[in-house]
Amino acid sequence: MQKYRKYIHLLLFIIILSIAINNNFTPFLSSYEHEGVFSELTANQFDDLYKEIKGKSESIDEEAEDAYIDRVWKKTPARDGIKVNIDQSYKQMKGAGEYIEELLVYDRIPPKAQLSDLPAAPIYRGHPKKETITLLINVSWGTEFIPDILETLKKEEVKANFFLEGKWAFEHPNIVKMIDEQNHIIGNHAYNHPDMARMDRDEIYEQINRTNEILQAITGKSPQWFAPPSGSFNDEVVQVADDLGMETILWTVDTIDWKKPSVSVMLNRVLTKLHSGATILMHPTDPVSKGLAELIREIKKKGYRITHIEDHLSSSRE
Repeated sequence: MQKYRKYIHLLLFIIILSIAINNNFTPFLSSYEHEGVFSELTANQFDDLYKEIKGKSESIDEEAEDAYIDRVWKKTPARDGIKVNIDQSYKQMKGAGEYIEELLVYDRIPPKAQLSDLPAAPIYRGHPKKETITLLINVSWGTEFIPDILETLKKEEVKANFFLEGKWAFEHPNIVKMIDEQNHIIGNHAYNHPDMARMDRDEIYEQINRTNEILQAITGKSPQWFAPPSGSFNDEVVQVADDLGMETILWTVDTIDWKKPSVSVMLNRVLTKLHSGATILMHPTDPVSKGLAELIREIKKKGYRITHIEDHLSSSRE
């Protein structure tokens, strides 16, 4: 048997070689090389461009941040993490043969906890690293300035959030429809502007639920956001809103437009207090009607994006 061993080995080699020729398969290559996949496991590990992408990615990659309850600012949104996809980025750049930051490909790293995973608590701001701003327009009186405000928002291509008093909405359904048709967020501002911190649970429920019913009857949508009148609330108010599937929204920057300041005073008041994640409170007043366009343009000049609250509080990085 010993003398036939070399012939057996030779025969096996011929069989393997025949299979390789007939199937275009070489058993001595890795699966990555067969599939043409660019990977660190192949020759790219010796490629200077590949190594440069990998090296720079270490300072770019960021872990996701979970939503949390801040001691001062209460509920704070989550933020997606990012990780450079080295293989895909290499494929994007290999034609140019050099590192080009704009061609980097990123993978999104989702957070483990979102706002909806947290217990009931108010929300004052967006994520402090997210360079977005949102406008909170609380409405409980008047109709005179709303058409001009809507026209400005349309021209400036900005979506805002209108928190409507239930009684006012019932009296002005056509304006509510106008706001809704322009794809602004419609929120709940209680029924008749009470001091909700002084109310019992049943009264709080009636104020919020009655307004929800009115807004849903007009728009066909159930509000997801609640702004307590005058910012007056307590834990019971927040809990009732949460029981109704709503988040309680407050603000970090106030126009104090109800005191009828000049446009320049209002603008200075807001622009000197801007920050990433800011929520700006305003009402349908004369200074807002006259100064909104300039305010929007100045906010954009500072590098912020103005968006509605759903986007503002999402975990997306932009």
